Amino acid sequence: MHLQNKEISSTSSNLIDSQREFFTSGKTKNIDFRIEQLKILKQAVIENETKIVAALKADLNKPQFETYAAEISVTKEIDYALKHLKSWAKPQKVAIPLEQMPGSGSICAEPLGVVLIIGAWNYPFQLNISPLIGAIAAGNCAIIKPSEYAPNTSKCLADLIAKYFDPAYLAVVEGDVEVSQELLQQKFDRIFFTGSTAIGKIVMAAAAKHLTPVTLELGGKSPCIVDTDIDIEVAARRIVWGKFINAGQTCIAPDYILVNRKIKQDLLANIKRYIQEFYGDNPATSPDYARIINQKQFFRLTNLLQAGEIIIGGETNATERYIAPTVIDRISPEDAIMQEEIFGPILPVIAYDNLTDAIAIINQKPKPLALYIFSRDRNFQQQICQSTSSGGVCINDTVMQCGVSTLPFGGVGDSGMGSYHGKASFDTFSHFKSILNKSFRLDFNWRYAPYAEKLSLLKQVIGLK
Repeated sequence: MHLQNKEISSTSSNLIDSQREFFTSGKTKNIDFRIEQLKILKQAVIENETKIVAALKADLNKPQFETYAAEISVTKEIDYALKHLKSWAKPQKVAIPLEQMPGSGSICAEPLGVVLIIGAWNYPFQLNISPLIGAIAAGNCAIIKPSEYAPNTSKCLADLIAKYFDPAYLAVVEGDVEVSQELLQQKFDRIFFTGSTAIGKIVMAAAAKHLTPVTLELGGKSPCIVDTDIDIEVAARRIVWGKFINAGQTCIAPDYILVNRKIKQDLLANIKRYIQEFYGDNPATSPDYARIINQKQFFRLTNLLQAGEIIIGGETNATERYIAPTVIDRISPEDAIMQEEIFGPILPVIAYDNLTDAIAIINQKPKPLALYIFSRDRNFQQQICQSTSSGGVCINDTVMQCGVSTLPFGGVGDSGMGSYHGKASFDTFSHFKSILNKSFRLDFNWRYAPYAEKLSLLKQVIGLK
């Protein structure tokens, strides 16, 4: 459903009302209905592959391989939900204490109602569809607000949803920040937001006015710690891949490297080697290298090139929104580039002499969405995991943890709250209702007044004797 700024104020409440009416009908609570809608969503993606590829090419110059690997591959999440939905939705029996007998306890997952999904621009298809899968699986109606920074993908997504789904069930609302602000003034049953920490705070403040629960998928400076006990070629190859896919515009990209000084030069030499191997002598001509989303982000990133010493890359072209894969040495934790999430193809490198110093640098900053460890040493791995806090950890690889449906994905602290992917998506868009079912039989009088002579028995029941 396409809505422009001038229409949104008068239309958003009507759209939400129509979705509430659809939800109240009870149709979405039917498991077979949910399964059918997930199948339709998968078919919609498959039938529109070419349009999705073209839209992402227009917005981000995203290579076709990356589009399939990181955007269209969201169909795997649909398959996973289809396989497990019936077991997720089945009431779960739980044990109850002796004093509650005879009776039974259960937990039932029920849909929340009408939810709002606000997507991000860096993976503008996947970051809208992935939470939508959870919303559908859990039995909700949903309104999607794609990022206006990726207008071609936004339109593609709006066309797709409008073609395959009733807007009273699922709808896309397009527009700029004013549209988002208007939507946030409405009452939803959950808001799922993907984006920056700063905007996440605005979303949470707006949601608080209605006591609307929120899931915030944010970001942060995800560190990459490199030990001496590694396969340095594999480590460098995986770091380069994770950092420079989508031109570094990935919320879980390695934001900076903390490398043991003893292997620093070897690591940098291998990073340079793999940048050249991946993108050629001139990455600007590579068909496999994306572009910065817009001029605002381009100039923000080029301002970060002032610190340290550029040892790889550094070339820029404002007209094409091109920034070469860049590595910067001689960086201090106090430099400007270390004060905010980079979200671009710039990789600062800091050497450490002992692990305690590296951990201290990480802990001086807000908790990141991801933390990467390259080491064969399990004690080294354990020390970092126990001494730091992050949304997730990936050992001896980068970014790949995002593709594991059995691992909940989400942040902590400034990097977000709540999680999704796999069952976590179903859980995020569900309310788990507790039900205690008691029998009329054997109604013991130990809990009823008068209480004389019953206190000692109560103490035994609650475990004080």
